[in-house]
This record gives sequence, C-alpha cells and structure tokens, in this order.
Amino acid sequence: MQFDYEEFQNVEEVMAYLVTIAPLMKQIMTLHTYRGYTFALLPFSPLSGDHILMVYAKKEIEQGLMEFDLSTLKYRKVTAVERADKNYFIVTTPKRNTLADKAIEELEKVSSSNR
Repeated sequence: MQFDYEEFQNVEEVMAYLVTIAPLMKQIMTLHTYRGYTFALLPFSPLSGDHILMVYAKKEIEQGLMEFDLSTLKYRKVTAVERADKNYFIVTTPKRNTLADKAIEELEKVSSSNR
C-alpha cells in the first residue's frame, strides 16, 4: 500500500478540495475525524486500491451532517440535506480504522524525519 498526502491549513480547505474534485451531482461526501485529523482517503485508481491519497487537516471536527458553502468556505452542522446549491459532508469518527492507522503512522514518520 502506498500513500501520498495533501495537507491543508484547515478543514474548510479540505472540504473545498473535495467539492472541486467530486463528480458532478455528488452532493454528499464522507469525511473522517480520527486521531487528531480530519481527512478523506481517495484511491488514485478506482480499480486498484494500492495507491491512496490522504487529504487532511490536523484538526478534529464534530461528527454529523455538515453543510458546506463553497462561496464562503464555511460549514455548519445541520439535521437534513436542505439545499441543492450546497454540498454536504457526513463526518464520522470510526472506533478503529486500520487503513487510516497505517496512513497516519507513515505520515507521522515522514513528518518527524523532516524536522
């Protein structure tokens, strides 16, 4: 398994990135908040899961359904998908995520060697 990383300053930038690369009409996406990171794991190729991009910010956010406005780069917690002109993220906190554990372990190893 090979990981590449794209770090952003804040969660809003992660959301903006994901909105811009998502297929048209994909209004709901998933984010994970786990071990101090908010992130998405994206396979480089849909047919091969061997190479994964971790898009992340070093910050945890609240679980739930978040409405994101790309024009203002703001998000807020909501209880339902209400508007077609907004994008939504389901933020989950897994009890355990072995793929994320491996990605974070490698990331922290690389980060500590670059100091």
